[in-house]
Amino acid sequence: MKICFSTLGCPNWSWSEIISTAKDFGYDGIEVRGIGKELYVPGAKPFQQDRIEETKARLDDMGLEISCLTSYCLLEDKARNEQSYNEGKEYIDLANRLQVPYIRVLGDGRPQPSSEVDRDNVVYMLKKLGDYAKDKDVTVLIETNGVFAKSQVMESLMKEVNHTNVAVLWDIHHPFRFYNEPVEETYGRLRYYIKHVHIKDSVMGDDGLTYCLMGKGDVPIEKSIMLLKQDDYPGFISLEWVKRWYISLEEPGIVFSYFIKYIKKILEK
Repeated sequence: MKICFSTLGCPNWSWSEIISTAKDFGYDGIEVRGIGKELYVPGAKPFQQDRIEETKARLDDMGLEISCLTSYCLLEDKARNEQSYNEGKEYIDLANRLQVPYIRVLGDGRPQPSSEVDRDNVVYMLKKLGDYAKDKDVTVLIETNGVFAKSQVMESLMKEVNHTNVAVLWDIHHPFRFYNEPVEETYGRLRYYIKHVHIKDSVMGDDGLTYCLMGKGDVPIEKSIMLLKQDDYPGFISLEWVKRWYISLEEPGIVFSYFIKYIKKILEK
């Protein structure tokens, strides 16, 4: 099991600050969801055509991997199909050039489920992007987000898509928080599809959802990690500290240091 953090947690950091911190704190890699003001990863400077080889070499020298390129490619709206497909292709092409195994897409863009989506269109788009990704040695991951945070819905989707280059990004938080699913239930249904994992903790109070440091909320983080450990999960677990969206959250230097120490203590048990 490998440990990384998403760049969502450090929206004001440069690429050099991101990779230096990952190295110094003992992380295995980085999940890229924007760098600085550039949220669209293929548009970020380290990934421009004339910089890619330099970026790859620097990561290799530091012993770091990019675990996943995380897009905001939405598959729920048929009117966006051309835009979503082109965006997905750009992420897949970049992942191929960087030798990154996964990109993330969304079947429902709302973390908290509010309405049904065009499921048939999600199936169609996943198959289409999966076909494109197959020749690029990349797998398209759909996140347990929105209506697809419910494991029964996601399992059904995976069975219908039935594509070797389409799999699941398990955001531990969403099925538990928004559907009250025990993590054993979510993992039991999706375990064979899971290729990447998002971790965050929170509490629900009178004022709604509040994100917090690992172990300070009530999301069963340790139980989830132990389920993965028991199955010798070989992929990344990624801290998704959503500071880009909630600027008042604690600073990344504090949180990234705390997270890796917290996770390593669990893995040592």
